[in-house]
Amino acid sequence: MLLLENATIRSMSDTICKQYRTDTLEGSILIKDGKILEVSPHIELPQSADCMKIDVKHHLVMPGLIEAHCHMGITEEKKGQEGDDCNETVHPITPMLRAIDAINTMDAAFADAVRAGITSANIGPGSANVVGGQFAVVKTSGRRIDDLVLKFPSAMKVAFGENPKVNYAGMNTSPVTRMAIAGMLREELINARLYLEKSGQDNGDYNLHYEAWRPVFAREIPLKAHVHRVDDIFTAIRIAREFNLNMTLDHCSEGHLIAEEIVESGFPAIVGPDLASRNKIEVQNVAFKTAGILANAGVMVSITTDHPVSLIQSLPLCVGLSVKQGLSMEDGFRAMTINAAKICGVSDRIGSIEPGKDADIAVFDGNPMEVFTSTLMTIIDGEIAYRKEEA
Repeated sequence: MLLLENATIRSMSDTICKQYRTDTLEGSILIKDGKILEVSPHIELPQSADCMKIDVKHHLVMPGLIEAHCHMGITEEKKGQEGDDCNETVHPITPMLRAIDAINTMDAAFADAVRAGITSANIGPGSANVVGGQFAVVKTSGRRIDDLVLKFPSAMKVAFGENPKVNYAGMNTSPVTRMAIAGMLREELINARLYLEKSGQDNGDYNLHYEAWRPVFAREIPLKAHVHRVDDIFTAIRIAREFNLNMTLDHCSEGHLIAEEIVESGFPAIVGPDLASRNKIEVQNVAFKTAGILANAGVMVSITTDHPVSLIQSLPLCVGLSVKQGLSMEDGFRAMTINAAKICGVSDRIGSIEPGKDADIAVFDGNPMEVFTSTLMTIIDGEIAYRKEEA
């Protein structure tokens, strides 16, 4: 067992906050077998208990941070073309691709994530294709990707707008227009639906390409829609409604211009990367104010670095810059913890500190959204994955 004592706990748990009538609890956290066993103002253990105790000295203790959309390990740092497995740029429809077959946990970004207090990340293919393939939510510490998987598949990547257009321009094949992107996605969804209605594993007519759509049509995972511009956001919403599918609006760079319409859609937004150059036409309106405008309107918001577009370790700073531009402090904390967990479909396991959940915990010497704050300790599945030397 592991006991964290004298902790300033921001649990991000509605249950814990209501129980103790405070957003920030001064107390202890007991961990056993990789799970949170108890959260309380004081935990007294029997003398005979086999337990490692750590005095947190009233530093801030939070759920491990969550990156809701990135490409670490699939677009590796320091490796160039050899380490870039993000986009299969030879066919625009590739739903059967699986992120877990390309994520290299030896990518330096994993260690950077752990040192930043980031304990989980939703990782998958890029946006060069109309349909890119399946994302996976994974823990950030370990060597074998199979042992790190929290949820797979977690989403099906689809992309609208500039990236598929640019990728296939000059190849004498579709798509080269937004009309073609939408048309090709509709055709794929119609064919997948027909397959799932008429065939499948039971009758021997198994097709890996269309089987990848099964959890999407079962509404177990969402479409993960790469959308920046207003028109692309509306097209994504239109198609998701046509087929009655769940969806997340990833990037959502012009979402602040249509906040009420996004609220009405019911879809959450993963905003960013705002800490990056406006190097494409479709990101000309990128701004840190977007997250706050959407959240204040009633959209569930998380924030992404889109690593390696922005570095994974900058996640809490990106959230802080969004707070500076109008996102409330509470929504900032939620954006990188419980909101991200809910959007990724893993809030039953991570995103808050409460009994029964995975013991994924970060300890900071201040607010992680502030630039001078250090990560003192990162705990993943109850094990100390990182500890600052002087901590």
